[in-house]
Amino acid sequence: MNKKILIIVVVLALVMAITAYLNRGDLALKRDMQENAIIALKVEDTSVQMDLQKIRELQVEDFAASLKSNGQDPRQVTYTGVALKDVFAAAGLEITGKDMVIVKAVDGYTVALSVEEVLDDQNVYLVFQRDGKPLGKKEEGGFGPYQVVIRKDAFSQRWCKFVSEVGVQ
Repeated sequence: MNKKILIIVVVLALVMAITAYLNRGDLALKRDMQENAIIALKVEDTSVQMDLQKIRELQVEDFAASLKSNGQDPRQVTYTGVALKDVFAAAGLEITGKDMVIVKAVDGYTVALSVEEVLDDQNVYLVFQRDGKPLGKKEEGGFGPYQVVIRKDAFSQRWCKFVSEVGVQ
């Protein structure tokens, strides 16, 4: 019985070591993307990267949204960002006719949205400022460099901070 447990533990340790080795390049890439405020946009086999400068050249909006977190009462926060559908359009990526938008954060958190939600006017935004200040990096206690805010999500439960990639399926 002890030999079986030892063999299982060794096999699991090997699997973890191999997985960590294979993913080390992804971690360096994600760290670089965070440091340089780069976001990856993917539709099928096409991938485009955009930085904050390119995003700021789009139609930037300030808007109020109700932030509900950690069991506290909702509070109004002013965000600055660009409609996610406009980010895809500026990248030359067509999302009409697709089913789902998958938002991925650096820490592995993932949110699924319908394409209809994203195409809905004044609903899904890629934001880079809150109350006039940059979102900041995770290491600094921030939420960025990017966050996806869904204005019509009454409880802000599907918002995604530390966004690194948005893909469409």
